[in-house]
Amino acid sequence: MSDQFDLVVIGGGPGGYAAALYGASAGLNVALVEKDALGGTCLNRGCIPAKAFLETAAVKRHVQHAGEFGIEASEPAVNFAVTQERKQKIVKGLVGGIAAMCKGRKVEVFNGTGSLGADRTVSVEMNDGGSATITGQHVILATGSVPRLIPGFERGGPIMTSDEVLDLDHVPARVVVIGGGAIGCEFASTFADLDAEVTILEGLPKILPGLDNDVTNVVVKSFKRKKIAIKTGVKVTGHTPNDSGGTTVQFGDGESVETDAVIVSVGRRPFADQLGLEGTDVKVTDRGFVEVDEYCRTGEPGVYAVGDLVDTPQLAHVGYAEAVLVVKHLLGEDPMPIMYDRVPWAIYCDPEVAWAGPGEDAAKEAGIDHVVGKHPFKFNSRAQIVGSTDGMVKVIAKKNPDGTAGQVLGVHMVGPWVTEQLSGGYLAVNWEATVDEVAEFIQPHPSLTELFGETMLSLTGRNFNG
Repeated sequence: MSDQFDLVVIGGGPGGYAAALYGASAGLNVALVEKDALGGTCLNRGCIPAKAFLETAAVKRHVQHAGEFGIEASEPAVNFAVTQERKQKIVKGLVGGIAAMCKGRKVEVFNGTGSLGADRTVSVEMNDGGSATITGQHVILATGSVPRLIPGFERGGPIMTSDEVLDLDHVPARVVVIGGGAIGCEFASTFADLDAEVTILEGLPKILPGLDNDVTNVVVKSFKRKKIAIKTGVKVTGHTPNDSGGTTVQFGDGESVETDAVIVSVGRRPFADQLGLEGTDVKVTDRGFVEVDEYCRTGEPGVYAVGDLVDTPQLAHVGYAEAVLVVKHLLGEDPMPIMYDRVPWAIYCDPEVAWAGPGEDAAKEAGIDHVVGKHPFKFNSRAQIVGSTDGMVKVIAKKNPDGTAGQVLGVHMVGPWVTEQLSGGYLAVNWEATVDEVAEFIQPHPSLTELFGETMLSLTGRNFNG
């Protein structure tokens, strides 16, 4: 193996492998250091396996409602061991695909733990017991994040984080989800659809904090129809294990709930623990994030950091974008910094949520004079055809001096397959398009995306539908 590279990447998750592969496609000689499986949390313990579980839940819902479409089907039974096998097959194939791309682009992969020292020197403790020392003209730190824990809820037995729950081979009869953010709501949605009795415990006044209230309300109503118990504004104080392998969780003012499984979903913390950094000017904040500028540069010349390791939205696609930004920057191509307030967000619970740009409440708090347009899916022909009519499209636009709608600021969606529909809204927000400009675009009929077009058209002051 060589010990001199144009680029050394520590961490093989989305930000890391994207940087390695993108850099190699630009002609750089690249080394990638990863102590675990390629793909990182997203592929092995996060986005991909969680969405595989959600798809199993969706299939069960479809079968349950098959009679509405004239298809006679018996009540579906869940064999979650098969679900687990299917998830593992998907993950294995994708991990193998990354490895094949690295090999094809001549990225040298070091299977071990990398730590950074002075002069962009990376020491690698190899998984096979050996060691290596490599240097890079440039180094990217991309070691990601790990689940946050809470006191008194150590992993083991019925207590799980998002890591352990993805290894389940059965559906627990009762599930308590601590934390009502995106990850917690995805797990709550999954297990409720698979017939578990689910309770969400959230310390803030509402689940999905930070979302536009109209969007959150749609999710809450749907969750209540799934018989998910939602307890907000409560503090979890502890738990008492029982003889049957479950536990009783205490929360709030003397309240408790018995459960067979507890999913601790209170966010993720950056994982800089094994990076070393002695002899460098890389700074780590009190919260554990590596400090970077708008080009993801650390305080050490030639050293960058991307992904969950830095204090930007903890999204795999943001890691991809940061990887491309960094490679372009180190090549001297003068890229545009990422506008983090406009990145696309997606939550894959049922109903799905997707948005880009500020919601109505955020626009008010920022003091922006704005107008709002919103249309429900219940009148959309395609939504009625597929049998999923909960939700809406909501658009926030600047108010022109004459009171008309101008630049599109935010697009917020909740409903069927909205994670696949956001691209038009994302482009409108990031291209700073006006409502009039976007309303000119023709949407196919019948389609779910028609609702986006109709919402824009209504903001022009005229419409033909709704």
